[in-house]
This record gives sequence, C-alpha cells and structure tokens, in this order.
Amino acid sequence: MSNITVHGGKKLSGEITPSGNKNSVLPILCASLLTDETVILHNVPDLLDVNKLVDQLAAIGSLIAWNKETTTIKINNEHINASLFADDFPVGMRGSILLFSPLLYRMKKLKMKNEIGGCSLGIREIDPHVDVLEALGAKVKRGKTLEFSIDGRFVGNDLWPDYMSVTTTENFINAAVLAKGKSKMVNSASEPHVQELCVFLTKLGAKIEGIGASTLVIEGVKQLHGTEYTIGSDHHEITTFLALGAMTGGEIKVHNALPQHFPLIVRSFKKLGVEIEYEGTTAIVRENQSLVIEKPFTSNMLQKIEAAPWPYFPVDLMPLLVALAIKAKGEIMFWNKVYEGGLFWAPEIMKFGAKIALADPHRMIVFGGEKLEPAQVDAPNIIRAAIALTMLALAIDGTSTIRSADSIKRAHPNFAGKLQEIGADIVWS
Repeated sequence: MSNITVHGGKKLSGEITPSGNKNSVLPILCASLLTDETVILHNVPDLLDVNKLVDQLAAIGSLIAWNKETTTIKINNEHINASLFADDFPVGMRGSILLFSPLLYRMKKLKMKNEIGGCSLGIREIDPHVDVLEALGAKVKRGKTLEFSIDGRFVGNDLWPDYMSVTTTENFINAAVLAKGKSKMVNSASEPHVQELCVFLTKLGAKIEGIGASTLVIEGVKQLHGTEYTIGSDHHEITTFLALGAMTGGEIKVHNALPQHFPLIVRSFKKLGVEIEYEGTTAIVRENQSLVIEKPFTSNMLQKIEAAPWPYFPVDLMPLLVALAIKAKGEIMFWNKVYEGGLFWAPEIMKFGAKIALADPHRMIVFGGEKLEPAQVDAPNIIRAAIALTMLALAIDGTSTIRSADSIKRAHPNFAGKLQEIGADIVWS
C-alpha cells in the first residue's frame, strides 16, 4: 500500500486543467461494445480502473490503441470473440458491472456469480441490474450462479426502479438503445456522467429523450455506428482544486470547469465563506477567502449541505467540503442521504484536531475553525475521503502522512504532480 507524505501549510496557487471524468470513461468504453465500427475517445485519464477495463476488453478481442501521452483511445470491437469470453462475467472490479448489458447484447448469454459487492461506503447490490435486464427481455436463471440469455435483441419496456442508481441507469441505457421498440425509465439517475453517456450514444445514432432529467425515453435503433468523442472534465477534480485554493489562502484557476453543472456546487462553497467566480469556462477561487460559515436566516437551524442523487449536491463531493468546513469558522451539518458508511472515516479527520459530532450514520456536524495539528492518518477505501484527508494535511503547518492512500490513484491521474505544480510539497512513498 502507498502512503502520501505532506509538508503542509503552503499557499497553493496556479492554473489547473482537470482530467477526463473516470465515471464517464468507464460506461462509454463499455458502450463501445454496441457498435462494430471504430470509436475514438479523447481526454481519457490513465487510471487503474480504466486500465483494468481496457485489459478486460482486449482479452475478449477488442482492438485497442491507447496513446497515454495524448490521452486518446482508439477501439474497434468488430472481432469480439465469444470463445475468449466463455460467458463468465468478469468480476475483477466494481466498474465491471457496466459491462452487464453490452456484453449480454454481444454474447447472448452471460453468467455471474451470485455475490454481494461493496466497498467502505456500503453494500452495492446487483438486484436492480437484474431487474432491468429481465424487464428488457432477458431470461434469468437464479441460483448460486446467475445465468442470463437474450434471443437476438433486448425488448423495449417501461421501468420505475426504487431509487436513482447511476450504474443501473447506465445498464438500462446501454440495453435500450438497441432494443426492439421504445423503453422508458422513470426515476432514472441524471448525474453528469450519465448525461455524457447519453450524449456519446446519440453521436453513435441512438435516439434518447430526457437527457439530464429523471425520466429517460429511448427508441431502439437497429444498429449504431462509430464516432469521435472528447470526454468531459471531472467535476470531482475541479471541486478538489477550488477547495484547496480556499483552504490554503491561494488563488487557483481551473480551466474547462463545466459551468453548466456547477450552480449548486458554487452555492455550497458560498455557505462555507468561499466565492467561486467564472470567466467563460474557467472557475476561479481568489486568494484569502473569508472562510466563515454562513448563518441561515432561520436562526434555530444549523447551516447544512445535503447530498443525494443529482441534481442534489453530489455525494462524492461531500468529503471535499467537509475538509473545507473544518478550516472555516462556524458550524455546519453534512447529510449523506445515499451511503450508510459514507461518514465512518470521521475518526481519521479528528486526528488532525478537527471537532466533529456524528449524529447518526448519515449526518455529521462540523465545528470549524479549531486549531489543527499535523498527524498520521489511515485512509479508508473511499476515494474522496482519502483526498479530503490529503487536503487537510496540505492546509496544516507541519508534516503529515496519509497511509494506504492508493484509492486516489483510481480517480486522479498524476494527483501529486498537479499539486506540486501549484506549490504543494507532497510525495508518494
């Protein structure tokens, strides 16, 4: 396991161009299985999960050329070979679930071990994915091994799942675009990466209505063609660097900063005494922000940031603003409405001297502005929590160590290098 050593307390300033969004790249690579024509993707980040998925696709016959220096992948799936696949679903990583519907469409049959998946955030169930495939015409045989099959193509249908699940929605989209007839999902996820998958597929010839809304209507087409597409910026990385500028008193400009997705995020920064400006598509945090938490007009209520499925504040960004709130003066409640284990890394934050109260598994009260000290902390297997711990270390005078921080490498290519470019003293070991 890798550790990060930080010599903190330095003002971080400079300009950043964020990486491509990993959460867009993974479903888009999986969706490329739906066409035999060549797909070219630009701004593809060199990350562990992306490399694993590329290896999985290459192992079943995808022809892939990845120029990591230019961040471009060229992929052609015309010669996918069922004999190389042996109809056993790959379970090497969580992102493999995104292969569910594209692989079943290509192979016509699929097996998957009946195992529960999850991570430190909580249980990740596969039942909604099974429900989607079954609703769209797949035959499912349940047992110790789940066995799926389809007769030619998926069949259009209407679905209304229990909750907004990103990966379930993405599997629905990838199944419905080539299904016979029309499909409709009410209560669909609409995160930026879900929207981007839809936009990509429309460039391949898919017919999708309701992109960005909670209801998707998809008219199946007979075939999809190739395209060339540039992956959008990672809103997680944009938020990380803006928060770091505010926490350390520096000025940071982030280019390609997706202004269409940031109004609520900008408002959440304002609650913590941070003003984010936009000049075109460049987001700017000026130096020496006030870092005073706004008091709500309803004086008997705590200020709060609630995280839930988009268009709520994104739950994956919550740890980043928890770190920022610890540096601000005042009190604020964070409410994670998605993951039952999303706040259990709080004891690691407290090693820095942060004052925090866990109300329950979903709600945390931060009493910001306390004196902080460098510390050795253990990162949980939660990407943004590991990053939040690193952010705090960067904002505190002295030397801190974040142990077992490998999860960061799953989401941020050259994370330490980008931080060094804006003045951070940080090394992996």
